[in-house]
Order: sequence, then C-alpha cells, then structure tokens
Amino acid sequence: MPSATTPSATLPSVDAPFVNSASDTMPSDKNTAPAIRLDGVDLSLGNGAARVHILKNVSLAISQGEAVGLVGPSGSGKSSLLMVLAGLERADAGRVEVAGQQLTGLDEDALARFRGRHVGIVFQAFHLIPTMTAVENVAVPLELAGRADAFERAAAELTAVGLGQRLDHYPSQLSGGEQQRVAVARALAPEPRILVADEPTGNLDEATGKQIMDLLFEAQARRGATLVIVTHDATLARRCDRTVRLRSGVVEPEEAPAGADA
Repeated sequence: MPSATTPSATLPSVDAPFVNSASDTMPSDKNTAPAIRLDGVDLSLGNGAARVHILKNVSLAISQGEAVGLVGPSGSGKSSLLMVLAGLERADAGRVEVAGQQLTGLDEDALARFRGRHVGIVFQAFHLIPTMTAVENVAVPLELAGRADAFERAAAELTAVGLGQRLDHYPSQLSGGEQQRVAVARALAPEPRILVADEPTGNLDEATGKQIMDLLFEAQARRGATLVIVTHDATLARRCDRTVRLRSGVVEPEEAPAGADA
C-alpha cells in the first residue's frame, strides 16, 4: 500500500526546465507544459549478482489531461516505470518531473506529501485496509491531509462510484469489483492531478473490469486529470489517447499515424 501522506509542506523549488532531446516521447499537438516528464531515467533493482537493470535511459513526456497506456511484454519495465513517475520508486539516474515538481532529491517525507497532493494510485490488488470500512478506507488520505470534511468527501466519492449503500461494509464483505471501486474512490478523493493505475482490471472479470475502466476514464475526463495505465489489455490500451510500448526497459519509438508523411 502506498505510503501514508501528511499535510503538505513547502517543497523544494523546481529545477531549471528540461532541455528537449530527440529521444523525448511527447505528442506534438499539446502546447502546455507536460504533466509528467522523464529524461534519461535509469533504474536497477536487487543487490549484487541479483541486481537487474530495469529501465534504460528512458525519456518520456505526457501532456496535461492526456490518457496514456503503458504496454509491453511481462518484464519489460512497465510497472517499474509507473512506480518511478508516481514517486514510489527512486530512479538511479536521470530526471523525473511530475506536476511541475522535480522529484529527484526529495526525501521520503516530501515524496509522501507530494503523492498525497498530486497523485492518485490504483493497484491490481486493491490494497484496502481489512479492518476499516469502505468509507474509512477512502477517508484515510483525506484525514492525513487534514481535511475536516474527510468522511463527507469519502462518502460522496463512494456514492459516485456506485457504492453509496456499502459505506459501512468491510473489504471482506465486498466483491472484487466493489473493492476495486473503493480503491478508485480512494485514489480520486484528494482530487489529484495525476492518476496512475497498475493493471487495475487484472483481478476482475471482463464485464467488471470494463465498469472499473469506465469509472476511471469518466473521472479523468471530468476532472481534466492525467491518466497513466499499465495494461496487457489491447482493448483498454486503445481507449487511451496514446500508447507507449516498452521492451527490455527501453521505450520503443512511436509509430507514425496511418497516412502520415514518411
């Protein structure tokens, strides 16, 4: 489960803007500053002989309000890339800028505050607290952020995802689809600028998974948030504005649209 957040404090100032590079993967029809930008990011995990080079010189830009699908074979680095841009994993090298904030160099407390203010996260495995009711789970990040209306806000978000009658149910009393709805409500409750989802339909049947993704895309469009989804589902990836493909830790060049000049 993501680190608990605390009330926001003044964060370090943003470093100088990135210099554009030929390796940037960024749509040409967006004129606003990117919501997410990675430049030359490297990540290795493990120790000694077991250490594995996961991400290799990744440069990527995602526009404000854009929905992007991260796709690729298992082990290609999709989830690791998502964790880096969400501030849950530290890159070994390169620059990571999200919602105007340079994440490189922030300590764990500052990263937790940043996530609480700007990033909503939905995992495949739900990560609900089993001893808390649905409304208590959704209220957690709001309470930690000092919101006086935490429970009212949580109840409103649960109602918006169709669980208005299940506020006082514990996770064990909810179906898989209902648990993921609670997780979606929890991610949306702080009104983040960035939404990230790691295989959010992986534990659900096809019909329930579609309902969950409808909720995420509707919320993203309504709130103008940026949405980044890791998925193996080609149908889901096609719903995104753009697809970014990884292979062996490298972002593959994007294909030119059909009919574009060579």
